[in-house]
This record gives sequence, C-alpha cells and structure tokens, in this order.
Amino acid sequence: MPDTQPDTQPEAQPKTPPRSPWRIADFRILFAASTLSQLGTNVSYVAVPLIAVTALDAGPGQVGALATLSTLAFLLIGLPAGAWVDRMRHRRVLIVADLARAVLYASVPLAWWTDTLTLSQLYAVVLLNGAATVFFDVTSQSTLPRLVGREALVPANAVMVALQAVSNVAGRGAGGALVQFLTAPVAVVCTAAAYLASALQLTAIRHKEGPKGRNQKTSLRAQIAEGLRHVFGNPELRALALTAALTNLGMQIINTMLPVLFVRELDLPASALGLFWAAGGLGLLIGARCARPLATRLGYGRSLGLAGVVLAPAALLVPLVDRGVWLWLAGAGWTLALFKTGTDNVLGVSLRQRMTSDDLLGRMNATFRFVLTGALALGAAVSGLLGELAGVRATLWVGGALLAAAFLPVFLSPVRTRRELPHHAPVTAPAPQPR
Repeated sequence: MPDTQPDTQPEAQPKTPPRSPWRIADFRILFAASTLSQLGTNVSYVAVPLIAVTALDAGPGQVGALATLSTLAFLLIGLPAGAWVDRMRHRRVLIVADLARAVLYASVPLAWWTDTLTLSQLYAVVLLNGAATVFFDVTSQSTLPRLVGREALVPANAVMVALQAVSNVAGRGAGGALVQFLTAPVAVVCTAAAYLASALQLTAIRHKEGPKGRNQKTSLRAQIAEGLRHVFGNPELRALALTAALTNLGMQIINTMLPVLFVRELDLPASALGLFWAAGGLGLLIGARCARPLATRLGYGRSLGLAGVVLAPAALLVPLVDRGVWLWLAGAGWTLALFKTGTDNVLGVSLRQRMTSDDLLGRMNATFRFVLTGALALGAAVSGLLGELAGVRATLWVGGALLAAAFLPVFLSPVRTRRELPHHAPVTAPAPQPR
C-alpha cells in the first residue's frame, strides 16, 4: 500500500509569487559550492581517463572499467545512503563528502610525480569518489527544500539544473584545455582544489537542522523499505521514476555509441562530437529555463505531458546522423530531446520534493538515484552488446525509440492532470517496527 495518497486535484496556491531563491543566503552558498563541485567533477571526467591512457597505457577495456567503477557506488550503497542521510546532519555530510573527494584526487598527481601511480590506484580513487558523490548528491537534493522553502523549489531547481547543463559543456571544455596546456595530473590538482574550495564554502551555511530522533530508532532495513514504498507505492512518483529511468536508458545507449559512429564510421573530428554534445547541453539549459514559465501557463502535469508528446519524437532524428545536412538535423533532434529532459528535470524534481516529507527526502532521492544510475549502467551494457550484435545504427535506433517513448509513464499517470504542486508535503506514517 502507498504511504501517501496521490494528490491529483488542484490545490489552493499562494497568489503572490514565491520569493527568488537568490535572496536566501544559504541557497547562494549551496549554489557556489555546487558550482565548484561540478567544475571538479567535469575536469576529472576528462583528465582521469587521459592519465590512464597516456601515463599507464590503459586499453579500451580498462578505460571502460574506470567509467563503470565511477557509477558502481550508486548501485552498491545508493539505497542505504538515503537512510543514512536522513539520520545525519546535512551540512556535515556535504562537507565531509567534498573533503574526501579532494583527498582522493590529490593522491593521483602526488603518486604520478613520485612515479608510483598504478591503474589499481585509479580504480580505487574513482570507486571511492563515486561513494562520496552518492552522499553529496543525495544530501544536496534533500537539503534544498529546507534551505529555500517548498514554495521556491521550482526556481531553485531550475537554477541547479541549469548549472548542471552549463557545467557539462563548459566544465568539460575547461578540463580539456587544462589537460592540453597544463597536463592531466595538473588538471587533477585543479579538481582536488575545486572540491576543497567547495567544502570550505559549505561551512558558511547557517541553516539549523531539526532533531533526527525517529530515524535513529528505526532499523536501516525498515527505513530503506519505507523509502521504496513511498516512491513505488505512489502512482505519481512511480511514473516520474519510470520516465526518468527510460530517459537515462535511451540517452546512455545513444551516448555510448556516438563516439564510435562519429570518429570511426563517419570519420568526423572529435570536435564535431563535442559540438553535438554541446548542442544537447544547450537544449538542457534552455529547457530548464523554460520549465517554470511553461508550468505557470499550462500547469505542471500538462507541461510534462505535452513536452513529451511534442518533443520526445525528435529523438528519432538522432539515428539519422550523417555528414552534411543530416548532421544538423540529428543535432536539432538531440537538442529538442534534451530540451524536454531539462524541463522534466526541473518540474519532476520539484514535484517529487514537494510530495515528500522532510524526514523521507534522503531516502526518496536515494531511491531515484539508484533507479536512474542503474538505468545508466544498464544502458552502457546494452549499447555495447547491441553494437556488437546488430551494429551502431541499429543501436542508435533502439536508444532513440526509448527516448521517444520515455514520456509515456508520466503521460498515462495522474501526473498529467496535476495543475499545481501540492502546497504541503504529506505526513508519512512511521515505518513498522520489527517484532
């Protein structure tokens, strides 16, 4: 049985617009810290594989293992991390996670300069960094409603999604420039410095957190089960999770094959692939910026549903990518598909935060991250297998079809009829105690 009853009827909302999150000092601090953290993450995204290839002579399989280990922590500890986050002080978790990532990445250039760096150390660094990132990401999404208030969630989430989109484009570009002009180990030093600066920035947060008493008395297994029931027992949250998982699955299938198609089959320069991905990042950014005006005009559920009907089929243009005009057409399709994803991210995250009580936020976010990261891992595996068995083009068609159909769980759920966000988070019943 669901913990809460779905709330699909329009509810009375305040007539005055919510205050801007930029007027809240703690939000500005969290945004600045997240900017530094995203910078560090995107620089390392470029630098670490290049260190493996250039300094350690790693092959494709070993580089692929690095990518797998970087997300493995979400599958291994994603669910219990949510329960742990709900038991702990959020500011402390964020600071410790950033400090851990700074120390881990600082060990890489140190070992390189002393000629002791090994591939095993890189494996350990990305795996442990992934574990710290689990805690940082879950805690960041869980603390945002407390910092800005639930009425300001949509503009606040729009800012954070826009930050992610800009970081994916500019951060990786900066990482490439740092590697080219300063070498990969120096770029990793910049990564460690960015995480350290983020941790120092977070010490300025002054928000007072309430007691964690009830969560401390509940068993970890019961807390995890409560989070799972909350997400999958609620028709709206379940639909949001399924749509996001299908989106991640389709995008990962496409992204895994694009480098093979661009560089090997179409003989296009790497810069062309970078521009193609940058077009998607631009679509993500514009979608995030347009989410709130669309929701104000059309309603939250209708915006999510209509964006799917109108924009999701554009993903079917991506498998047509080729030289000349087809490259531009596929790029336009990719941009529109990512525009929809940007809109979904802002409205979907805001809705699930508003539908979740404060004491369940960590477990709700961890459950979503577990499902979404699992979809990424599955997408990479499926893409590689299909690429070998059916070819690159067929694989792209599978990814495009999944992206085009990803909106259906939300479109066929009560979310589609929701005009407004719920005014108050539901009160959840305590988790059953073991006998």
